Order: sequence, then C-alpha cells, then structure tokens
Amino acid sequence: MPINPIIYQPLKNASRIKVFIPYELKELRAVFKKIDTTFWHPRQKLWSIVNTEENFLILKKVLPNYRFVKSLAPKPILIPPLNNAAINQLFLLEKALVLKQYSASTIKSYKNMFSVFLTKFSNKELTAITKEEIEGFLYELIKKNKISVSYQNQLINAIKAYYEHALGKPREYYEIMRPKKALTIPNVLSKGEILKIIQYPVHLKHKAILWTVYSAGLRISEVLNLRIVDVHSKEGYLFIKDSKGKKDRKTILSEHLVTLLREYYKAEKPSYWLFEGQTGGKYSTSSVRAIFRKAVKETNSNPWATVHTLRHSFATHCIEDNINLRYLQNMLGHNSPKTTEIYTKTIHINNKNIKSPLDNLLKNNKLQTKQT
Repeated sequence: MPINPIIYQPLKNASRIKVFIPYELKELRAVFKKIDTTFWHPRQKLWSIVNTEENFLILKKVLPNYRFVKSLAPKPILIPPLNNAAINQLFLLEKALVLKQYSASTIKSYKNMFSVFLTKFSNKELTAITKEEIEGFLYELIKKNKISVSYQNQLINAIKAYYEHALGKPREYYEIMRPKKALTIPNVLSKGEILKIIQYPVHLKHKAILWTVYSAGLRISEVLNLRIVDVHSKEGYLFIKDSKGKKDRKTILSEHLVTLLREYYKAEKPSYWLFEGQTGGKYSTSSVRAIFRKAVKETNSNPWATVHTLRHSFATHCIEDNINLRYLQNMLGHNSPKTTEIYTKTIHINNKNIKSPLDNLLKNNKLQTKQT
C-alpha cells in the first residue's frame, strides 16, 4: 500500500496549513523543513506552514502524490434566546460575581458559559438538577460538539460559580467529574528569538511594552494595569497591583528597562497609566497582541508564540540563570511552588551544559586504560 503525505484543508480563517509526512519519507521531510515558516507539532504529530496561496502551491509542488483531507471543525453550540426565568438566573450569577469583585473578563466568560447550560435546563427547576444530569449534559457536548478540555473546564467553573455563589449551595453539590489534565509544558522562545522580537519595534512605546513584559515576567493584563507610581526605580522593583487572584506582588525591575522607560516617559509623558492609548486610558490588549504578532512575523520567530510566551520564557531563562525557585515563585505570583516547578521542564538541555553519564564513564575508562 503506497504511503502518501497528507495536506489538511485549513478551516476558515485558519492561520496555518497542517501537513502529515509519513516517517518513511525522510528525504521529502528534509525538503519540506527547508521551506520558510514550517513548524512541527509534537502532540499532533503534524507539520504546519503559514496559510497563504503561495505556500499552498509550494506544498502541492513539493509533496508529490499527496492526499487532500478535509479538516473537521468542532460543531458550533447554538444558543437560542433565553426565556425570562433563565435570564433571571443569569442575572443572579452576574450579581454574585460582581459582589465578589470578579474581573469583568471572568464575569463575561462565566455568563457565556452559563448561557450554554441554561439552554439545556431553562425549563427545569435548577435547584433540582442532579449531578448525574450535569455530567450527562457535559458528556453530550463532548460527544456531539467535540468541545475541548479547556471549554469543558470553563463550563464546570461557571456551573460551580452559580450553585456556590448565587445559590449558596455546599461544595459537594457540584463536585463534577473533570477531564484528566494534559501534562504539557509551556511554549518557550530561545534567548536569541526573544532578543530579536523585543528589539524589533521602532516605536518607543511598543518596544517598552515588550521589554516590560519579558523582563518582569508579566501577564498581558498586568502590563496594561501598571501605573507610573508602580515603577520603583530606586528600589529596583515593579509593584503589581490586583494581579490574578486579587493579589499584590513585587517583581524585578531591569536596569536596562529603567533606562528605556525614562526615555519613553520623556517622549510620551503618560499621565497615570504607564502605557496609555492615543485618547488616554489604558492601552488595549488587542494593540499589545498586534505589536507582538508583527514582531514575531517580521523576525521569523516561532509562529505559535503569544504575548504570554514572553512570561514563560522569562521564567525558563531565570531557571537557566540559576535564579532561586522561591524568588521566581514570588516574582510570577504563583500560589504553589509546584506551578513554578513546571519551568524546570522547559530549560534547554544539550551536551553543552549537561554531561551524560556515558561520557563520564568512557572518559574515566580511557584515563584508567592510559594509566594501566
């Protein structure tokens, strides 16, 4: 039976084209890897390339006898208009979350997820729904709509929030079976890629934002919430107010960043927020992402990197530079050291910084042989 490469039809607005090249076709794979923007996805066992008409023509030329396979998109979940009873319950959830001072983005996410739940049970008394019924609802979405593990967890969190915060039910009421968490490690950029990306922007503000995110290991929301008074240049730290989990913390302030921020401040003269938009107020999340995506694209860096990858890279590079894990935990704002320890799995491993026992054994054996 002939073994052919497969080109998967990209979904609408997909940024990349997925490709399968059988292991046996080593020469073909070597040719494919030389094309610009190719990337290997170890979990999917697939290659990909940026989705353009030009690249598609290159693929068809480079991959002889390829098979074209239609990609299967997850079935969308339709949310019909909710009845008055369901709208009232949605309001109860929102009210509870506002009183607990959840972030606006979390409230929006929980409301969207809970609306999906209400479409199934809008005609039932919600206090009478059993754990088995909820798990059956989730099972149906997994089987029919192919929802992801992340989507499933978001649904569960929204349901838990409703019963616990809005209705005041005990915790055991919503102990719902959760999917097994994948043991993945964060995506990390090399130090060379980081340098190219953060040096790429010409605009002073754009460069200062990327430098700040990487140098201090910040989340995107944290860099946008920085105030001018949060930069403590004399003491050498950044103050992060109300970060994830409503926690304040301090993190490192780079000496080189201080120099850049002073230059930026003289040129832009922000009034309150460190990084402000053109009309005042905080700089937008979408603008930061656009700055980063452009820098990644123009420097031909890892196309799957996001702004958050800068935070992962900061943590990994700190470990490579022998920063104490306890210090790193505090700088990142992690509750548990176990969360921080994941970055010990992302450090760059090669024979330049670690010696294999085999090398030591053979080296010692040669020494003994010479002495004999």
